[in-house]
Amino acid sequence: MYPVYVVQQGALVNIAERRLRVVHQEQTLLQEPLARVSQLILFGNIQLTTPAITALLNQGSEIVFLSHDGAYRGRLVGEISPHVPLRRAQYRRLDQPEFVLALAQGIVSAKLSHQRALLLRHNRQRNDEEIALAADRLAESVRQVGRRATLASLRGHEGSGTAAYFRGFRRLFSSDWQFQRRAKRPPPDAVNVLLSLGYTLLAQIASGAVQSAGLDPFAGFLHEYVYNRPSLALDLMEEFRPVVDGVVLWACRGGQITPADFTPGEAERPVILSDDGKRRFLAAFEQRMGQAFTHPGRGVRLPMRQCLIEQARQIANRVMEGQGGYQGMGFR
Repeated sequence: MYPVYVVQQGALVNIAERRLRVVHQEQTLLQEPLARVSQLILFGNIQLTTPAITALLNQGSEIVFLSHDGAYRGRLVGEISPHVPLRRAQYRRLDQPEFVLALAQGIVSAKLSHQRALLLRHNRQRNDEEIALAADRLAESVRQVGRRATLASLRGHEGSGTAAYFRGFRRLFSSDWQFQRRAKRPPPDAVNVLLSLGYTLLAQIASGAVQSAGLDPFAGFLHEYVYNRPSLALDLMEEFRPVVDGVVLWACRGGQITPADFTPGEAERPVILSDDGKRRFLAAFEQRMGQAFTHPGRGVRLPMRQCLIEQARQIANRVMEGQGGYQGMGFR
């Protein structure tokens, strides 16, 4: 099974003979067997029939609604997991500071380590001093994670480490991209537009993984509780953010996306990605999500999407057993 993205504005999604169809102006743009669709992601003004909604939810396929430019709007899901003992244990662990801190430390350590690995991998041929300095700072940040005795201190530590990472990451892009720093709400340049879109897609994968493991996606450990924010899904996606960064870097440097795919917009959307550019980026993103990696816990090669589910299951196991900590994927 795999996700289906619909970008064409004004398209209609319906069901015909157990096949999901995307139609625009009486022309069929896509037709897939319903059983192969794991997720339906809609960008902007897309119509969806009630039979299509019913068929997708009945087979456990969620529907995600994004704005035209990729901002999250909402999602439809079927029945949630009835794993009451796991969720009761999850809520109990939230009242155990040592458990919460140990799990959060493992997540931050995994994220910073993966950020460092990305910089080192792409700096082998460049030998850029600023990138090397950022990688050294990240190495020190990883060593210091265990010394953070409170969540507030740990979050600040993660923020400073990520700031150092982006000072190195920006050096991997040519001046044509005009990328200087990570910024959002709204993204001020093309690279930030792609990063925000990629993180939004990753967050939806993480939320689905957390729910498939039987956990409450709103009860996180690293990210504090905020009403209607899927804090645990955000926890899970942290170590996978560099995966999105790598997709953006590959797409921009490999020519899949070029500066010509972006146009100036209004104040609330200063940079707009074209629909054609969006389709090419989504293809690059899905290619990466389908790539196999060896999962450290299972010892077998699994697609990236499945790796997120396995990491969510790791959290579930730790919650049930009461053993803090978190083992990252160890990307190289």
